[in-house]
Amino acid sequence: MAIIIDENTETIVQGITGKNASLHTKFMLEYGTKVIAGVTPGKGGQEVEGLPVYDTVNECLMEHPDVTVSSIWVPPQFAMDAILEAIETGIKTIIVITERIPIHDMLYVRQRSKQRGVTVIGGNTPGVISPGKSLIGMLPKIAFQPGRIGTVARSGAVTYYVANSLNLAGFGESTSVGLGGDPILGANFEDILRLFEKDSETDAVVMAGEIGGVYEEMAAPYIRRMSKPVIAYITGRAAPQGKRLGHAGAIIEGSMGTAQSKIDALKSNGAIIVETLSEIPHLVKEALKNQ
Repeated sequence: MAIIIDENTETIVQGITGKNASLHTKFMLEYGTKVIAGVTPGKGGQEVEGLPVYDTVNECLMEHPDVTVSSIWVPPQFAMDAILEAIETGIKTIIVITERIPIHDMLYVRQRSKQRGVTVIGGNTPGVISPGKSLIGMLPKIAFQPGRIGTVARSGAVTYYVANSLNLAGFGESTSVGLGGDPILGANFEDILRLFEKDSETDAVVMAGEIGGVYEEMAAPYIRRMSKPVIAYITGRAAPQGKRLGHAGAIIEGSMGTAQSKIDALKSNGAIIVETLSEIPHLVKEALKNQ
């Protein structure tokens, strides 16, 4: 069944005429994703990879009413308008590749999306993949294979590593979600964990967080109520306070947001904590055995 996207998902690409968007549209189509069209204001009537380009999302949906997902590839100063356009026209899932979106823009987007019941993944997400079914974003297909382990991570590189490690150990992924590395995100860890808990094709979940923010601590109480094991890893243990580590959101300020505060919250609520990424496949195997 997978979560968020599957083989029947119809999607559009906002900002499709940009260099990265057009390249990854090609890769998504090659994977088998049902990319239907693209949207770039002022570029309506053009084609990218044989797909029609429209000036607005509304024009696009008038021709393609079954579209339920959009990915956002526009520059950060235009991202809020693009996301809100998708929300207001009825798109139910929005995957935001754009990074470094202004914080106040994403706060407004998050409020509006929740009001309208829309799932926003990102910003600064590498995307979402349900292996063998659909890929939206820039995740490398070689790192993923079909299976029954759900994964969710803030870091794109960690997303790839976790999936590849699971594959080499004989597992695979039901869906892998790149949550995003910006300070303010649409969906959080708990939102994704809730979807995996309901998914009949997911047996266990691997979540990989990082220093900065409180998304991991916020998700911890829900883990206690889950029927499926959650294996958790937090990166950035050695990062000094006040220094950003990679992502815009990976910065420790005050007592919350440290690696240890996240580990303590997750462990106390039943998550299985791993010290190193290489331990994940073994602990997944043990967790499934003890189910």
